[in-house]
Amino acid sequence: MIRGDHAGGGLEAGFFCAPESGCAGMIYRRRHGAAATARGALVYAAVAISTSIAASPAALGQDVASEKGIPAKSIATTLPQQGDPDGSRAALAASGITYQWNYVGEWQADIAGGVSRGSIYIGRLEGLIDIDLAKLMGWQGLTFHANSFQIHGSGLSREHVGNLMTVSYIEALATTRLSELWLEQKILGDKLGIRVGQLAADTEFNISSYATQFINSTFGWPASMAANLPSGGPAYPFATPGVRAKLDPDKSLSLLLGVFNGDPAGPGEGDPQTRNRYGLNFRVQDPAFVIAEGQYRYNQEKGSAGLAGAVRLGAWGHLGRFDDRRFDTGGLALADPASTGQPAPQRGNLGVYAVIDQQIWRPPTGEANKGVGVFARASASPADRSLIDLYFDGGIVLAGLIPGRPEDVLSFGAAYARISDRARQLDADAAVLTGAGRIRDFEAAFEADYQVQVLPGLQIDLDLQRIVHPGGNIAGPGGAPGGARIPDATVVTLHTLIKY
Repeated sequence: MIRGDHAGGGLEAGFFCAPESGCAGMIYRRRHGAAATARGALVYAAVAISTSIAASPAALGQDVASEKGIPAKSIATTLPQQGDPDGSRAALAASGITYQWNYVGEWQADIAGGVSRGSIYIGRLEGLIDIDLAKLMGWQGLTFHANSFQIHGSGLSREHVGNLMTVSYIEALATTRLSELWLEQKILGDKLGIRVGQLAADTEFNISSYATQFINSTFGWPASMAANLPSGGPAYPFATPGVRAKLDPDKSLSLLLGVFNGDPAGPGEGDPQTRNRYGLNFRVQDPAFVIAEGQYRYNQEKGSAGLAGAVRLGAWGHLGRFDDRRFDTGGLALADPASTGQPAPQRGNLGVYAVIDQQIWRPPTGEANKGVGVFARASASPADRSLIDLYFDGGIVLAGLIPGRPEDVLSFGAAYARISDRARQLDADAAVLTGAGRIRDFEAAFEADYQVQVLPGLQIDLDLQRIVHPGGNIAGPGGAPGGARIPDATVVTLHTLIKY
């Protein structure tokens, strides 16, 4: 989920999204009036009050269900008869059909800096269904999965902050859209799974288990991949036709290979989300996006003597055409008045990445997902065709450390995305030739999050973010006097998640 390239190489524009990057439309807009802000706050208060009686992830996913079809961490477990008075949910589960509803609601405010101060409410209802076709019809190893989103409200990055690393992982244009829709066949004693259908890469690739605690979207699908792939790649809010193979030789090792249609929205002008607004494009004709990853896990069993951890190494390639970030088809700088204005074509794009999750203190109870853990991710891509050529993030997560609050989590994270050398050189060309404009450098995000489990299936997060150099150090909307950059932004979030 990217939010935009600043088109024009240092020449300021209201819509600074390169078409090939597929940003979700970081468009400067006038701030909401007081009435709109008040309505959003009242809606959020109503949700919070009603629920208090109760990655990154992009799609929250369905928890492992009990025999009655009720996820272990579901608010249904606190309801009379587990929220299934007529037994229909249990009956469906007995036939291999399980379902789940997830609702995420956020009130967010830009309290300092950014394009403008203001607040928004955004919500996302997700419905999921999984079918075990061995139970339903005797087809061993075959499963079906589908999920969809109903997104409402507006996004803070889009409306107020003006940054690349979107401040919420649910931010997207308001719509109802299909996400994933696939069949998976497992063979070789369930060691090999082949998944075919409409897929999202951000549910399995380049994931840190610890990083999914954060609200900022870059801790899920990183800004480097979102900014460098057409339409942001096969990641929230998009899924796209593809095939994924996963081999699990043993419990510690996994090898994954995915081949996806390379542009979920397809080429065109403007916001990619408007070109595939309902997730029903099912495009298969675009050059492919290919990604491979190896995963190694250790000490994951409860009670293991050592500290738990995981290492993931991956690489991706896109077979399409990408625009050079500085030069035109004749070899002149795109900022040169004599330029053709047509970027030189580059064949394909690629990247490599690494992820490490490491527990540094294991509680006496022995869980691999509790105690204190740290994570780090890094990626690199060619500078001549990528908006972001280097990316890093990392953080520390403290889970279950407060007596009597075993499910509460305190997290601190930071992310850094460097604008590529070639893009910065274009900005410098423009500054020399026009005597105006800014040279982009980087964007960074810092986040602190405290997650409270009110009840099983109901959590509330209090979150604080600081966005440094929004948009990569670009100037504000409308050609700010003297080319003044967008000020660093401070964002607060009240986040509620309900699972049923």
